[in-house]
Amino acid sequence: MAKDKVKKAPRPKAETPRGFRDYFGAEVVARQEMLRTITDVYRHWGFDPLESSAVETVEALGKFLPDVDRPNEGVFAWQDEDETWLALRYDLTAPLARVYAQHRRDLPNPYRRYAVGPVWRNEKPGPGRFRQFYQCDADTVGSGSVAADAEICAMLAETLEALGLADQFVIRINNRKVLNGVMEAAGLAGDDHAHARGIVLRAIDKLDRLGTLGVYALLGEGRKDESGDFTKGAGLASEQAGLIMGFVEARGDTGAATCARLGELVGASATGREGVEELAQIAELLDGLGIGAEKAIIDPSVVRGLGYYTGPVFEAELTFEITDEDGNIRQFGSVAGGGRYDDLVKRFTGESVPATGISIGVDRLLAALRAKGRVATGEEAGPVIVLVMDRGDMASPMRMAAELRAAGIRAEVALGAANMGKQLKYADKRQSPVAVIQGSDEREQGVVTLKDLALGARLAAEIETREEWTAQPAQVSVPRDRLVEEVRAMLARAQGEGAP
Repeated sequence: MAKDKVKKAPRPKAETPRGFRDYFGAEVVARQEMLRTITDVYRHWGFDPLESSAVETVEALGKFLPDVDRPNEGVFAWQDEDETWLALRYDLTAPLARVYAQHRRDLPNPYRRYAVGPVWRNEKPGPGRFRQFYQCDADTVGSGSVAADAEICAMLAETLEALGLADQFVIRINNRKVLNGVMEAAGLAGDDHAHARGIVLRAIDKLDRLGTLGVYALLGEGRKDESGDFTKGAGLASEQAGLIMGFVEARGDTGAATCARLGELVGASATGREGVEELAQIAELLDGLGIGAEKAIIDPSVVRGLGYYTGPVFEAELTFEITDEDGNIRQFGSVAGGGRYDDLVKRFTGESVPATGISIGVDRLLAALRAKGRVATGEEAGPVIVLVMDRGDMASPMRMAAELRAAGIRAEVALGAANMGKQLKYADKRQSPVAVIQGSDEREQGVVTLKDLALGARLAAEIETREEWTAQPAQVSVPRDRLVEEVRAMLARAQGEGAP
């Protein structure tokens, strides 16, 4: 009887999981350069860097995400062998609360920190919406003064200016206390209405996407989207919904007019009146820092979706226009948001610890800079490639590459194919501007051949005759002891500017 054949395990599919993506050379470099500019501003304002774990306990993270109907409350979670539930962080703020609570006796008060890194959300992916994305945060923990909120907004404005976006952004500011006051006036105070308040909060946060009619529907019985999916609403009476919509649309011609209207809406609510006063103070402080009403706008429609905000909230919105995926002209929109979260640390310590901060959506801001031509849209120039003409002598090309690197020039040795043609194809794929060649004849003569690959690519597209080709310096022989100087000059010519 024939033995059963052993069934081979299927090969895994080489594909990214749904809702995730890979980042390659030029994208990574552009992100790093942008983050360097941002963090330089943060450091100048006195903020220190912090790196914390990507994994936190579910208990430490808390249940603050807006999509509370998602599995695991919108996070990627699993149970450890000691039965502790762990999760990938969904933002950089909740971990900061844990860090401060754990190390507060060793940290200055207030503690000013910035952090950069990926975060993960177990949300439904869509066009431009991924389950892993980068954030860049700056927070002040330990100060209850609205001056801390104003400072965060001013620092954000300086950051956007440093990135070349001056006069192309506004910072919209609101206060959760005002919304809470309106909720009180609408009869939605107390624990019995917590669920309805959450739906109201998330509905307002979707104003830019759903419009006023869509938000109004979610304040009432609910809304059916284009796909036919129905989202249950807060179930408010028309009078209650009308009061909430009055809050959303309360923005006046000036900040003072907006605050006056908000004061009317909150009525007798002490919390609401406190929120209105804080907005007025922040506007005054920002004006003193040179950020006037045209840049810092009191906007009641800004509420932020996360559930831990307790006071001022703010968003940075880019005002230039782009063409979206459907061919429609629209403003670029929000690239950063944040606010005050005075109760987040208290969850760990039982003591009130005020805090405020901002989070920049790194990928979104990078897309904005790319749209404005502030970062390269194509592949960045690769390293100089030193070809290997004699596999028995690897030391010579390795020494040449080392000399170039010591002079600050990116360089590598072609370690793949032995064939010169394939090595040059590799150099093309690496977007290399220059290839260095030294065979036995060149070595005896004490020279090296430099092949200007960037010029060669242009000549191949533009020159039609052999005479025109030979008249161009696409390939030259230079003394071996002038390798660095000649490569530097060739790179400068290719870049049209100074040497690297």
